[in-house]
Amino acid sequence: MTPLIAIGLVLALLLAGWSVRRCAAIEGPRWAGPLTAALFGLWVLFFWQAGVTVFEVPRVLLPSPLRIVESMIEHAHTLGRDFVQTVLKAVLVGWVLGSGLGFAVGVAIDRAPFLQRGLLPLASLTSTVPLVAVAPIMVMWFGFEWPSKAAVVVLMTFFPMLIATLAGLQAAGKLERELMHSYAASYGRTLLDLRLPCAVPFIMSALKVNATLALIGAIVAEFFGSPTVGLGFRISTEAARMNMSLVWGAIVVAAVTGSVAYALLVLLERRWAFWHPSVRAG
Repeated sequence: MTPLIAIGLVLALLLAGWSVRRCAAIEGPRWAGPLTAALFGLWVLFFWQAGVTVFEVPRVLLPSPLRIVESMIEHAHTLGRDFVQTVLKAVLVGWVLGSGLGFAVGVAIDRAPFLQRGLLPLASLTSTVPLVAVAPIMVMWFGFEWPSKAAVVVLMTFFPMLIATLAGLQAAGKLERELMHSYAASYGRTLLDLRLPCAVPFIMSALKVNATLALIGAIVAEFFGSPTVGLGFRISTEAARMNMSLVWGAIVVAAVTGSVAYALLVLLERRWAFWHPSVRAG
């Protein structure tokens, strides 16, 4: 590396720090936060590309961002099929079923406290089962297609939603519950008018956590048996072929999918739980 290139990198680093700090200091508009994050990400990509080029890092170790983009464009059809298989089938179905089942069991336990002594310890076991142990079993039970991956996602997302639902239903104030009781409100009416609205922030937090867990679970489950399609299958297969550009392309697809899903859930939370202090503060 020549001294001129070294000086240029140092100046670029100083410019990056100054620009990100100035952007982060902007207060008021909602776009300031996303703009700061986007600017920081662009600078990371710039230094990634510059570092790989200047130090001549082999593609097998770390491909450049431009090479990853080229690989994604070249294999767009393949990555599209992988996205449908992993995200739109395994992740989405498993996330909906797991979160819905956790919510339903949470309401049932809250309605019948004796179930808490029987079901809750059993439900906690689902969070302690290692993913690498249960994934091959699900493949044996449900086959190599996406239902086995959806079953793994259901297992991973069930317990977080169950705990969040129970905590949310208990968040209603004692005075409010006594007021509903004084009006002779039934359990269902109290649940719909008081306790579920109080539980919405907890449920939304569980949905955001489950969105990440579902994506990770489905991708890892595809390592243990999958048809010739899927993000996890693509990562494991292309890594064995040393085609790291496509491996990073699949990782980028998964990362962008998780970020978009989280952002959509945040927007939904602001609409449904706008009254909560944590949402108003954001």
